[in-house]
Amino acid sequence: MLPKLAENKQEITARSLEATSHVLMILPVSKTLPDVPGSTELKAVMKRRDLKTDSLVKSPVAVQLAGGTLAVFAMLKADAGTFETHEGVRKALALLMAEHPKSLALALFGEDAFKAHVAEAAVYTVLVNAVALPSRKSKTEAVLKTVQLFGYKSASGFIRVQALAEGNFLTRALTVQGPDELTPGVYRKRIKALAKQYGWTVEEYGFDKLKKMGAGAFCAVAQGSPAKDAAIVRVRYQGSGIGNRKGAKKIAFVGKGICFDTGGHNLKPAKYMQGMHEDMNGSAVVLGILAAASKMKLPVVLEGWVALAENHIGPQAYRQNEVVKALNGTTIEIVHTDAEGRMVLADTLTLAARGKPALIADFATLTGSMHYALGSRMSGVFATSSALAHSASRAASASGERIVVFPYPEDYDSSLDSTVADVRQCSMEGEADHILATRFLSRFVDDTPWLHMDLSSHSCKGGLGAVMSDANGFGVAWGISLLEAEGSQG
Repeated sequence: MLPKLAENKQEITARSLEATSHVLMILPVSKTLPDVPGSTELKAVMKRRDLKTDSLVKSPVAVQLAGGTLAVFAMLKADAGTFETHEGVRKALALLMAEHPKSLALALFGEDAFKAHVAEAAVYTVLVNAVALPSRKSKTEAVLKTVQLFGYKSASGFIRVQALAEGNFLTRALTVQGPDELTPGVYRKRIKALAKQYGWTVEEYGFDKLKKMGAGAFCAVAQGSPAKDAAIVRVRYQGSGIGNRKGAKKIAFVGKGICFDTGGHNLKPAKYMQGMHEDMNGSAVVLGILAAASKMKLPVVLEGWVALAENHIGPQAYRQNEVVKALNGTTIEIVHTDAEGRMVLADTLTLAARGKPALIADFATLTGSMHYALGSRMSGVFATSSALAHSASRAASASGERIVVFPYPEDYDSSLDSTVADVRQCSMEGEADHILATRFLSRFVDDTPWLHMDLSSHSCKGGLGAVMSDANGFGVAWGISLLEAEGSQG
């Protein structure tokens, strides 16, 4: 549960400062330090360290005030983008959160325009880091219960920010669950509970049903699991006031939900199998977006499609050189059993496309080559049109979740030519696999406008943007920004 947020338009006073144990003081960039509560102690510390005032932009400073309050001072640029602002607040906030406070004050100073610029980013950064992720450690950390904002009061009570923080936390909380905690079967129960909480409708396509339907690509991967609990789950959110209105814009989000990936018969070495319980992160992003959209009561129709399975090794597991038929009739030559993500997505995208949405956006921790291309600080996106590519980039700028848009030209298809099937699953060489995977998936969306996000930055050591934990929920804020832009056009 997120902490209780209180707002006060008046700037923090010396008395209010003494009444709190931990406070983050955010100032606009300046050559001289303004006269604010605690500035005397800050000046003494900075003089002792021989620091210039504007060094607070890169290096926030923690000061123990006379009354025992721990105050962290940071400066932010008025013209900084969302990502830079998030990073600045996160680095300053980390000095306070290291003590696991139960309450925290957030104090803004400067002109009204500056406060309005940084308030949302600052509150989001505090809220998204307020609650510890699920852990089976015997000692639990204290939870931040209250946040007091000074110097700014929003018109909406930060409804959007709180919804984003809740959606992001849900994504991260699901992602870090161990493979013994979040099997496909358990995940399906969790989704039903979430549906009850947020008012979604749920439809499950279990293994046997998918087999009868001809979803051979999904079932090839899922058949290796002895539990037979794999499923494609459809979750639907319908914004209030839409009803059955004809022409209401529908957007489909699709997520890869491989709860553990051994690599199958092409077994991963231990180094690369470590952390493969997070291979379901794409599905968690979809659920996080739906949760945030539900809290915001966005006036859109959303369908979330999540492909839940495990990639096992065993007598029933699929093998190299097999040919399987996907739900849309495409025959696929299996080249590498560790390219299972594009297999389960193929049939899931087909189901999503059959619903005739205005847009499909999918999320997947799909290829190592995207990680090699970008590292873990940005994710790669592919788009079926330049207009969609621009929408994706604008959503990245607005949300603070950075992307790079990649091309995927048709001539790459020659690397997927097969002598025994319609298409090869992948290339054994592995060259440009992020592009080849996209070329492969493009066969399953028909002519639906489509965005594909390869989540190379789903986990970043030490945190990313606003988020302090390695698992950062990348994609939730981007997806909401995209929805807001697309919704305004429909």
